[in-house]
Amino acid sequence: MTEAELDAVSELEKRAYAHPWSRRHFQDSLSAAYPVVLLLGEARPGEAILPGHEGRVLLGYLVAMRGVDEVHLLNITVSPDHRRQGWARLLLDALVLWSRGQGAQCLWLEVREGNAPARALYRAYGFSEVGLRKAYYPGGGRERENAVVMSLPLDGAPAGVGA
Repeated sequence: MTEAELDAVSELEKRAYAHPWSRRHFQDSLSAAYPVVLLLGEARPGEAILPGHEGRVLLGYLVAMRGVDEVHLLNITVSPDHRRQGWARLLLDALVLWSRGQGAQCLWLEVREGNAPARALYRAYGFSEVGLRKAYYPGGGRERENAVVMSLPLDGAPAGVGA
């Protein structure tokens, strides 16, 4: 991901979530040199082309943060128009391979407690639910939603274990 793609990424984020990251979140991630990856596909008739990527559409992206011996997945998003096609799993595969190459021993993430489809995907991929962060995410109005903390050991087991 580059600065030139931030508008398209921000627009997709707004379509995908009730509480999206701001454009500034993505800018800060780029400035911090976090691993930020775009997933592009061939555009179907009528789909918006990603500027600077002739014939390509933005399918999704991920943002991660490297730690001492771990990687933390900060954001993974698949376009609502392209969900349930295996793209999130492909993004996770890429992140696991990159993380292992960095010498990480564990991959961490938080997911909204009420996001049953994402939790099921992560469990099927091999993540374990290891904790709860109370009132972590903004909710409707003054409400806040808990985050389920999940981890995946990167001990050489193939990506997507348990799937």
